[in-house]
Amino acid sequence: MKRSYVHAEELSVGYNGKALIEHIGFSLGKGEILTLIGPNGAGKSTILKTIARQLELLFGTVVLDGVSLSSLSGKALSKKMAVVLTERLRTELMTCREVVSTGRYPYTGRFGVLSKADAAAVTEAMELVQVTSIADREFTQISDGQRQRVMLARAICQEPEVLVLDEPTSFLDVKYKLEFLSVLQSLRREKRLTVLMSLHELELAQRVSDYLLCVKGDHIDRFGTPEEIFQPGYLRTLFSITSGSFDEDTTTMELEKPSGTPRVFVLAGNGSGRHVYRKLQRQGIPFATGILFENDLDFPVARALSDFVISAESFAPIPLSALTAAKDRLDRCETLLCCRNTFGPLEQENQKLLDYGKSTGKTVRFLTEQEGDGWQKY
Repeated sequence: MKRSYVHAEELSVGYNGKALIEHIGFSLGKGEILTLIGPNGAGKSTILKTIARQLELLFGTVVLDGVSLSSLSGKALSKKMAVVLTERLRTELMTCREVVSTGRYPYTGRFGVLSKADAAAVTEAMELVQVTSIADREFTQISDGQRQRVMLARAICQEPEVLVLDEPTSFLDVKYKLEFLSVLQSLRREKRLTVLMSLHELELAQRVSDYLLCVKGDHIDRFGTPEEIFQPGYLRTLFSITSGSFDEDTTTMELEKPSGTPRVFVLAGNGSGRHVYRKLQRQGIPFATGILFENDLDFPVARALSDFVISAESFAPIPLSALTAAKDRLDRCETLLCCRNTFGPLEQENQKLLDYGKSTGKTVRFLTEQEGDGWQKY
């Protein structure tokens, strides 16, 4: 059994002596990543601030490598733990390099003079998160995304054993979100850095985390691995999703499906139909689709957006019953949109469905992803 490096037991957190969330508990090994997820206002930041000793712990214990965090002095804690929260840092005309340099103060003397080793640690941290090009710019004059990366560099050069991050990707574009989390994974592997953070992006939380802590209301709803948490229907319940959908298998979100009787049938598969489904949804046009294998890339989107999906078991020829059901649905539609040029050996029933649509005299349109942008409304 692995030895716990960070252990929290029976924590109660809140403000002014009033508990908001109780009975919080988790254990992490060294070099593991724990991500807090849950609705806005659920208390994720409160938990992180309490662990970082920025809020008073109302009850319970947090132990780091066998030592209670409450017993550590401020300087000792700053050598063990670095914190990047969402509050704005008061920099008073400091450059980005000077902001990052403050991460070395736990190691400097009483006058805060940086040694050559300290300066090298600052440079290395800035290079790691790619902010050396703005090193001499005033911290208040850079973008929110740049500030977030500068603050990460400040935390890294502190050389902590535990890193606490509150919504670290909130102001980052896609490129820097991926680079940011890649840096965390590298630090976890190479320096065995343990990370506690909160994220809104569920797909990123699923990919980067070893464990997830699900915060809901006044309690922790679940704690476990991404595989244990991303179970069908659970996140819809955790976030009280009442419109649209979220697919735990693919971590994709879709808007509400169009209402009404379908007058369009989409013949898709092999990932060719997703852009068509979303185009129809944006236009508010209800549709039916098939015949899709249940492991097809189109299937989750079809299930979320279509009025009716004709599906078939994966890795087997499409059965005649599925073709019969598809013909029945097609008979009720005015238009057949075909997203395919050819069909594989296991899906020849789709070729028969296409031929059937042509034989009935329905409007048949062949579409590719490139042509989709030029559609007119149906």
